[in-house]
Amino acid sequence: MWSDLPASLNDFSTKRQSIFSQLVSKHPELNPSLENNSVLKTLTLSDYVFTSFNHFPDIASQLFNNKFLTEPLDCCEIEKQLQQLLNQCTDDNQLYKTLREFRRLHQMRLIHRDINRLSSLPSMLFELTQLADMCIRCTVEWLNERLQARYGQPVAKKSKEPQSLIVIAMGKQGAGELNLSSDIDLIFVFAENGETQAIDGQKSISNQEYFTKLGQALIQSLDKVTADGFVYRVDMRLRPYGQSGPLVMNLNSIENYYHDQGRDWERYAMIKARAVTGEAHHINELMQILRPFSYRKYVDFSAFESLRDMKSRIRQETVRRNLGNNVKLGSGGIREIEFIAQAFQLIRGGQESELQQPNIFKVFQFLEANEYLPFQAVQDLLAAYHFLRETEHAIQGLNDEQSQTLPMDELNQARIACYMGFTDWSSFLIKLDTQREKVMLHFEHIVAEEEETNQQTDLESWRHIWFQSPEDDLGDDPLNTAQLQATLENLRNLAEHKMQAIGKQRLDKAMPLLLKALWESQHPQQTLERLVPLIEAILRRTAYLVLLSENPNALQQLVRLCEASPWIAKSITQSPILLDELLHPAHLYNPSDKATLKADLEQRLLRIEPQDLEEQMDTLRHYASAHKLQIAASDITGVLPLMKVSDHLTWLAETILEKALWLAWEQMVDKYGYPSNTQNEAVTTPEFLILGYGKLGGIELSYGSDLDMVFLHNGTPNKYTKGERELENGVFYTRMGQRLIHILNTTTRAGQLYEADMRLRPSGASGMIVASLNAFEKYQQDEAWTWEHQALIRARVITGDEQVAKKYTHIRGEILTKQRNPQKLQQEVREMRDKMRDNLGSQSVGKTQFQLKQDAGGIVDIEFMVQYFVLAYCEQYSDLLSWTDNIRLLETLASKNVIDPKQSEALKQAYIAYRSMAHRRALQNQKLLLDPHELDQAGLIPHIDTVKTLWQKIMHTGPIN
Repeated sequence: MWSDLPASLNDFSTKRQSIFSQLVSKHPELNPSLENNSVLKTLTLSDYVFTSFNHFPDIASQLFNNKFLTEPLDCCEIEKQLQQLLNQCTDDNQLYKTLREFRRLHQMRLIHRDINRLSSLPSMLFELTQLADMCIRCTVEWLNERLQARYGQPVAKKSKEPQSLIVIAMGKQGAGELNLSSDIDLIFVFAENGETQAIDGQKSISNQEYFTKLGQALIQSLDKVTADGFVYRVDMRLRPYGQSGPLVMNLNSIENYYHDQGRDWERYAMIKARAVTGEAHHINELMQILRPFSYRKYVDFSAFESLRDMKSRIRQETVRRNLGNNVKLGSGGIREIEFIAQAFQLIRGGQESELQQPNIFKVFQFLEANEYLPFQAVQDLLAAYHFLRETEHAIQGLNDEQSQTLPMDELNQARIACYMGFTDWSSFLIKLDTQREKVMLHFEHIVAEEEETNQQTDLESWRHIWFQSPEDDLGDDPLNTAQLQATLENLRNLAEHKMQAIGKQRLDKAMPLLLKALWESQHPQQTLERLVPLIEAILRRTAYLVLLSENPNALQQLVRLCEASPWIAKSITQSPILLDELLHPAHLYNPSDKATLKADLEQRLLRIEPQDLEEQMDTLRHYASAHKLQIAASDITGVLPLMKVSDHLTWLAETILEKALWLAWEQMVDKYGYPSNTQNEAVTTPEFLILGYGKLGGIELSYGSDLDMVFLHNGTPNKYTKGERELENGVFYTRMGQRLIHILNTTTRAGQLYEADMRLRPSGASGMIVASLNAFEKYQQDEAWTWEHQALIRARVITGDEQVAKKYTHIRGEILTKQRNPQKLQQEVREMRDKMRDNLGSQSVGKTQFQLKQDAGGIVDIEFMVQYFVLAYCEQYSDLLSWTDNIRLLETLASKNVIDPKQSEALKQAYIAYRSMAHRRALQNQKLLLDPHELDQAGLIPHIDTVKTLWQKIMHTGPIN
């Protein structure tokens, strides 16, 4: 007797042992000779196995060969064995018998392994699923061969491409999590209409008729109950149109159905869809239809409505059908855990491709790793899932019945308790109730009722404001103004024309909440006007309205940010996907450092096929927009000071440029092969450099800054790439530069990434997009103007090959440390500044305002003074080569006594004040033209006077040493 036998099962087990001994005496081949009595434990806890030993001793005897019971099996080898067995079948009866005997053998084996805990739960689920898969595949192959002998090969009407049946496994089989005695939910699909290629007197039939016959034969082969039992109960009700729909549909019909008529519950079901048979390219085409149906490109919070509705139905069904003892359908049961996982899959699966897979274990691991669910919640849910699924197996292992209901009789209760490792039923129930209570707690928290989520109890006045017409009495409420009502009326009229009923309901639900949040802001009318374009933008993507309705904190953040900055409002309007960022204030107001930026981008791009450039470009844009929003939110709330804002914006651009460079390289190599060197060997890393000039080089980027760049390469001249379509190295790198600009500049559905400004390259707009390092050096030495050497001061390596970077740094050092005539240099810098001021300052457009950047006393005056000093003194003080930003250059100039420290400090303070104002105006979508009142309020007039004075002193009379 095994050691963990409960006393309540002693008599029952003794009887089973006696019967088994008599059976062994008649069938000596059945004697397992297992020292630990594990078979006796199985016979005691499973009527199915016990009955099989009695009625099918020939099958049972196979269990004891070659460690069949104690070790996991090679599924590929088992499938080959099944194919060989079916190849010996000459008619349907033999097919039925062979399939049922095969399934019984493995069912006995798996129940034994489960009872004796010889397999983990994931391994058990995998083997059960594989068993069903191979039965389907081998049966389809056997039936298809006989159907073709009668009707010929089905082919497409136009292409004549051979067609095959795609069997889609749904539910637990599709997820790879089939239980011990489950139905299998199937959908049958074929690619294209056509007819069979009849030969030698065969009768030709349509593909529809052919695959209908094949599907019917498959169902009969698996589902029919014979003297040998059944293989699997087959359920076809998940197919389009359910029981009233055709048994088989082609891809075109499938697409039309899910596009036009697919329902929410079918979106849930399709998460677990997995093709078991069919040609790979047809399966891929099918999944291209099904994925967009389940997974939206945007973050789809409308899934919460469906989940809440399902939650309500679960409660009603639990009461109506008395499902309290059902470990799957009852409260805190398996289905609630599955719904939690599926809710996140539907909401975020369009953005997180790792969620576009059916396995619940992997889904929860991803949710935990990416902090969508707390660690403890995931641990609780997975522990409960293991316990509940094992309980389900204990119930089904009794008699191979599809049941999830706990038994009411004492014997079976004792057997279930023993199966689960407990000595009595009450101990088991305590554990079960504990697990179910944890599931209910998390389910209630995640799928909170509407009134629990929204908290506010009195929205009637805000609903009145939203629904009333301009003729209604406006009352005394702060938002009840004619101007506001006119704005709302325009929104209501727009919604009437653009929205379906469900969308209108969602808008009507969200607007009172929005109006309440607006009333709590300081500038409700102005903020509403900023939000109107966003609301218009999401009228057809109303899941975003659900997001705001379901998440009061996100709504408050939206109002707060849009009140503070029209730039933020415009950014969110252009990319509504950014609304998802509002759900995570801890991240929203805590922008990432450069290492985190890189890790985030890598993680996002890992989910995309390397050849999918369009998706890569969209991902880069979503990534940039999300992080710019974080930086802006931290900026307007004072979390980040000015210098850090520019640092973060520059890190973001650097991270994107690093990745864009490699994307362009990989695409070029894929098309043309690797460039070659002087030994005609492949060069496997790009000999390419991106130089940042201007604000990018000076680590001073703002929100709408262009990227001033120069591209250099050091490819071996007159050598060619190693691919079938070879290119000369220089041409290769030029096209790579063009590809890089395309990645940055192109406006996709997600917008533009950056505006790439390449005018600072050698010879300007007429020069090569990518210059060779030698050509760059020659140009800088022989042809470059003084203003181009000024620009070189701000130039730094953003990303690229280290060796090329070292050579560039040497060239830059040689150029900037050249001996220069101070007077001539001063004159050239001054003349260039005068030209810029005349052409770009406020006077150039007849304005009386002050142009913060270009007017006398503005930003460029400070930059030109710094650049003059660097070019004049870099030969003497090579430390000036170390920096490209004006602040540290001013500090270094002061430390070398090139400029008086007080003057340096005054210029620094002016420069910081100017840049701070430029950031604020960028967030307000304002130009850099300020009127005298704005200058006075911002305290900029003293800085302007100081810069003007120092400009005259330094650039007209020379520096004071």
